[in-house]
Amino acid sequence: MGCSSQVTTQASASPTGTPTAIAAGTQATTLPKLEGKATVEMVVKGEPIALEIDGTNAPVTAGNFIDLAQKGIYTGLVFHRVVREPQPFVVQGGDPQSKDTNFPSERLGTGSFIDPATSKPRYIPLEIKPQGADKPIYSQTFATAGITVKPKLRHTRGALAMARSSLPDSASSQFYVALTDLSFLDGDYAVFGYVTKGMETVDKIQQGDRIESIKVISGGNLKKGA
Repeated sequence: MGCSSQVTTQASASPTGTPTAIAAGTQATTLPKLEGKATVEMVVKGEPIALEIDGTNAPVTAGNFIDLAQKGIYTGLVFHRVVREPQPFVVQGGDPQSKDTNFPSERLGTGSFIDPATSKPRYIPLEIKPQGADKPIYSQTFATAGITVKPKLRHTRGALAMARSSLPDSASSQFYVALTDLSFLDGDYAVFGYVTKGMETVDKIQQGDRIESIKVISGGNLKKGA
């Protein structure tokens, strides 16, 4: 799920995924959902980073992240994309291919989580909850859906969101952390939580740094079904 390395326009700055990925026929009801909120500790550079994962407002996206964290998928993965120039943008990781230390670095950003139950990639639908709405909308950007209000979860500094391709339902395991407020991504990408402590460590992450460990500290109750 590679992206442009330059932040010059909104289009080139978008966190993207592999163009061939699509969640065709995927129903949100078949995916793990997070009930309420969860607290996660991610260790990078020997320092803990506290994450609040919001299943109240992004149940499918949050559930996918917690499920992968509990399965140990994220441990050992590389932050393959770090963009700070010409202005702060994102640090991005979560490509399962990066666990292989011999995997070509130029191909990182193209991988997805392969579900061992199906031997196929797991993709999740784009899930964004409008401000004031009871439920998220799925598989549509706000522009496509004609929604003019702001999302409940916004791209403020420290936001956690899913990387994807131009296809709405192409997110899988790759995520990014916003290094500054990125309001132009609101309504286009699914935010599912925030860094609550350790943002100074996120600011020091370099390309090639690994997630040393990640564990659910509290919450983390998953369910399937409507």
